[in-house]
Amino acid sequence: MNQPLRTLGVAPNAWMVDHAIADITRSPKTPQPVILTTETKTLRLDLAKAAILVIDMQNDFCHPDGWLAHIGVDVTPARQPIEPLNNLLPKLRHVNVPVIWVNWGNRPDLLNISAASRHVYNPTGDGVGLGDCLPKNGARVLMAGSWAAAVVDELPQLPEDIRINKYRMSGFWDTPLDSILRNLGITTIFFAGVNADQCVLTTLCDANFLGYDCILVKDCTATTSPDYCWLATLYNVKQCFGFVTDSQAIFTALNHPKLTGEDD
Repeated sequence: MNQPLRTLGVAPNAWMVDHAIADITRSPKTPQPVILTTETKTLRLDLAKAAILVIDMQNDFCHPDGWLAHIGVDVTPARQPIEPLNNLLPKLRHVNVPVIWVNWGNRPDLLNISAASRHVYNPTGDGVGLGDCLPKNGARVLMAGSWAAAVVDELPQLPEDIRINKYRMSGFWDTPLDSILRNLGITTIFFAGVNADQCVLTTLCDANFLGYDCILVKDCTATTSPDYCWLATLYNVKQCFGFVTDSQAIFTALNHPKLTGEDD
């Protein structure tokens, strides 16, 4: 009596196996094509091959008691993506677009952090830098498991979401992000979070270099840097690395007949 083959791996990068057979054809996902308007081109993309990266929406960058605020930065701009993300993420989850939280989350011993990286957070050597305790609450700056490294309370993370710790500005450097995306069959990445000109942009650039299609979601992204940094980021994404859209355009795409099955 024939027994069904067993799944080995994560779909769509999964085999079907038994003691004698290994079916390595990898069944494709059911396509979910949509039409998305961006600032430079109209895209036809497949939501079945898309994911959204939410980068560094953490207390240290977005909360008035976090590290950025401690060094005198106005974190008001960093909080602007919270409401648009709370509107967008449930809709993306509803159509099975993976939500991936990519956050600083350092080792307690900082053994994988270079002096150059530590200098960014403590340029004089006598301030509060990576792993040090914040004066207001004692939380250790960007330490995995600490309040400082946690995503802000206003952004709920669901059990089905994917969480990745990073250790550089780019979420691809020295992390499993690329392997996870490839196992999930992802080719298109939406980008959100802070800071747009630093961790978001460097992650987006690395994604582009690795062959992913990159789309920056403008109202779900922000920076505490000067305006010219924001403008340069938008220019460079559109000119060199991908596309720029906003959440309203994504909502329109999600209601497009290509997705709902309605007639054109």
